[in-house]
Amino acid sequence: MQFTILDWSVVALFFVITILIGLKFSKDAGKSLSEFFLGGRKLSWWVAGSSMVATTFAADTPLLVAGIVGNNGISGNWLWWNMLLGGMLTTFFFAKLWRRSGVLTEPELIELRYGGKPAAFLRGFKAVYLGLFMNVIIIGWVNLAMMKILQGMFDISEFSSLLYVGLAMAFVAIYSAASGLMGVAVTDAIQFLIAMAGCIVLAILVVNSPQVGGIENLKTQLPQGSLNFLPSLGESENTGTVLTIGLGAFFARIGVQWWSSWYPGAEPGGGGYVAQRMMSCKTEKDAVWATMFFQVAHYALRPWPWILVGLSALVIYPQLASNEKEFGFVLAMRDFLPPGLKGLLLAAFFAAYMSTISTQLNWGAGYLINDLYKRFMAPLAEERQLVSASRIATIVLMILGLAVTTQLKTIENAWSFVIECGAGLGLVLILRWYWWRINAWSEIVATAAPFFAYGTARIIGLEFPDSFFVTVGFTTVAWIIATFVTKPEAELTLRTFYERVQPTGFWGLLNKSGKNNYNNFRLLISWISATVFVYAILMLLGKLIFHEWKEALLLTIAAVVSLTILLVYQKEKEIPIAKI
Repeated sequence: MQFTILDWSVVALFFVITILIGLKFSKDAGKSLSEFFLGGRKLSWWVAGSSMVATTFAADTPLLVAGIVGNNGISGNWLWWNMLLGGMLTTFFFAKLWRRSGVLTEPELIELRYGGKPAAFLRGFKAVYLGLFMNVIIIGWVNLAMMKILQGMFDISEFSSLLYVGLAMAFVAIYSAASGLMGVAVTDAIQFLIAMAGCIVLAILVVNSPQVGGIENLKTQLPQGSLNFLPSLGESENTGTVLTIGLGAFFARIGVQWWSSWYPGAEPGGGGYVAQRMMSCKTEKDAVWATMFFQVAHYALRPWPWILVGLSALVIYPQLASNEKEFGFVLAMRDFLPPGLKGLLLAAFFAAYMSTISTQLNWGAGYLINDLYKRFMAPLAEERQLVSASRIATIVLMILGLAVTTQLKTIENAWSFVIECGAGLGLVLILRWYWWRINAWSEIVATAAPFFAYGTARIIGLEFPDSFFVTVGFTTVAWIIATFVTKPEAELTLRTFYERVQPTGFWGLLNKSGKNNYNNFRLLISWISATVFVYAILMLLGKLIFHEWKEALLLTIAAVVSLTILLVYQKEKEIPIAKI
């Protein structure tokens, strides 16, 4: 791909804007851990929400979606569309609770909810497991995706692409270490706009190219089933002329995966950088609307440019094998972008890449410093010392992430490992807010059990979705047994957590008041109506794009009705809950 001076100027301007924003917030970030990792809890809902969306829009995301569409059609996206159910659950049942908890990081919540040595162990373990181990794997697959993009665009070697990604990562680490979360979040919002603009432009150019000939011609050239939003009856089929997913895989995703599996950005009950953004909001209301905006933008608005490019690539590049479908996105960039827009797309992918990496570095460093270094190694350290340690941790994570990148072979393998090794943990992460009987051992067992089940399933030859069902079932049974054979948390621990967070649910004397019944009903209706609204908007946009007007009208009605119900129940006030 040939780049002009105009292209490189666009890319250079993007980097200059990013570093200026980082420098602007560097002074405040150095004041305390709260400023560095939570932006002083001053984020508005739209900045926090945009930051969540930008973080989930990594360099690998358009490629992943293009590969899914190329192999399984539009319905294959239920691989991740199912997670909206968990995302909306977080929005209405957990966003306020996270903001109300007052903790700095997700692992810190563990010692608020649980007590004693098991809680201390779990907090330290999760700081290392999530903040270091899982974090560098995620960084590695994001780096790998950016390397593929650079190789496809510039026809360079793997080593050269690794070198350029390393330089970009160093740039990200520097401004992340300088500006803390506030700088990361503001740059995220700008980077998201750039990334989306670039992808929309690419989709328009590719769909209207002579090789595709517009939407109507695209529809006639696609394999049967490509445009199905739901799976066809029967088994999964990918013959080159028929693209579908099977009902088994669909059920695993829509019926089990969203509530049972820990996955970055879609943790049941919230967690990771999503919880970090909720805790960074100015108010509880901002936390709710930030998370709501995230769900709408992430699931309904963002994927359509990627889907259109993936479908077009089936027509333009029929020679691509099943394991090469994701590369069709990069080839489309190479073949259809004029001067100037090539620079915009490269800037867009750097924006997507940098928004994800900056967040991974920032929240990962938060776990290592707040929940490992400060908690166990330097409990008396001053705030500025801890901020300095946080900046060092950011650089260390960058180096380790780059090292892991050299060991990864495919994005899909890393993704599969992450999602299956968290299968079964999700229900504990949900119930710890609503059921007093969950204790530290419940979560310890639920964290460890998936590894044993996943390894055993692989040894005996099970593949997804069978291996997934086995892992979820085994983990669920294991943590339930652990819960009832160990002692409940001390009354003082439960009381402290409850009085600060004020959750509804099963909390002993609270149930006798009956006041939580209406609150839970209100939240349940909000969850259902918001989920229907986003799925309706998602499918409505697709029907409009493909000129299917009757279905579009029905989906418009569904969207209006569900939104009306949501707004009505959001106007209802919560009933104050008596303390234990």
